[in-house]
Amino acid sequence: MSTTTQTPRPPSSFSPPKPPRSLWRNRDYLLLWSGQALSDIGGAVSDLAFPLLVLAVTHSPAQAGLVAASNAVPAILVGLPAGVLVDRWDRRRLMLACDLGRGLGLASIVVAFALGVLTIWQLALVALVQGTLQRVFDLAKSAAVAQVVAQENLSAAVAQDELVEGTTSLVGPSLSGGLFALNIILPFLIDTLSYGVSLITLALIRTPFQRKRERSEPRRSIWRETAEGVRWVWRQPFILTMTMMMGAGAFVMPGATLTVIVLAERQGVSALGIGLIFATFGVGAILGSLLVSRLKRWLPVGRSILIARWFFVISWPLYALAPLPGVLAAIEFGNGIVEPIEDVAYFSRRLELIPEELRGRVLSVCRLVPGVARPLSLAMTGVVLQSWGVLSTVWLQWACLFVATGIVTALPSVRNEH
Repeated sequence: MSTTTQTPRPPSSFSPPKPPRSLWRNRDYLLLWSGQALSDIGGAVSDLAFPLLVLAVTHSPAQAGLVAASNAVPAILVGLPAGVLVDRWDRRRLMLACDLGRGLGLASIVVAFALGVLTIWQLALVALVQGTLQRVFDLAKSAAVAQVVAQENLSAAVAQDELVEGTTSLVGPSLSGGLFALNIILPFLIDTLSYGVSLITLALIRTPFQRKRERSEPRRSIWRETAEGVRWVWRQPFILTMTMMMGAGAFVMPGATLTVIVLAERQGVSALGIGLIFATFGVGAILGSLLVSRLKRWLPVGRSILIARWFFVISWPLYALAPLPGVLAAIEFGNGIVEPIEDVAYFSRRLELIPEELRGRVLSVCRLVPGVARPLSLAMTGVVLQSWGVLSTVWLQWACLFVATGIVTALPSVRNEH
């Protein structure tokens, strides 16, 4: 029997990478998520209260529309330049400045109302400032998430955002109505306080929201940097196709709110009942965001997107055929469940693909097309409802969704995305 002597191997300098921390053990992510969750709910409270306050002060629906337009205009005007700022400047400081500005704007409404000097022009100006700062803040937050969490946890982080969105849709409007009934100015005071919470949580985060840039790097014009983001999107078939599809969806889906309201009123549903119909969407979104992490294990990105889009195509005609308010509520509930399936898959994949130094600019390009389509959708839906009637409107909306979804399904850039 012979014995062999094995030469001991030198200790390896390589150590396997540690698994990513759970989101719930990531201190900085919890600070970011919890602070923004409270801020989002506070924002939903004041969003509904804004038109109610304008009507209470002016008794003019036209002026309420002016204030709403003031809040929507920045999505078109400042979207692309905001992306450059998010990539140029320190994202956390930018978010802190946005929260401070939004909080001061709402506080000015509280003070002016208490002094009896609140005017429609102040409300329009605050709405404009709020809309501008909101767009910048959202871009900075979306770009920062990928720095705060590990890439393996991006989908879970996006799912948590969808959970907040569903909770906001469910809680925000009802809470706003109750607070407004107690005191006209109370929703704005609550939202002001929510920005204070957001400021504190942002200040406590230690993780940098972006990599440090070289100080010697020359600064180019804002338009050249914007063009760099546009070119990147143009060269990415998956991102480009999804940006166009999100725009097509934004041209139809926001108008569904007005369509459902008209359908419900024709069935004799009260304002409270209409609110409950839309609340079912929030319930569905909460459930969908909880389920999506399990679905991700066996659903590739492209398949998740197409399943969600074809669900909307198949379910949309039910609006025209709905005999009872409960059917409308069931459709909204189903839409709420399905929407996170697409959003989590696409938004997390998009963050993975975008280079860190381009995130602000690319995200601003991706959001520009839906941002332009959304107000057009609302305007066109109102015109078509009045001119052609609600049933024709539903079928026209369905035709747009069917064509857009059919085109995307035929394109391998989305269908084969993993």
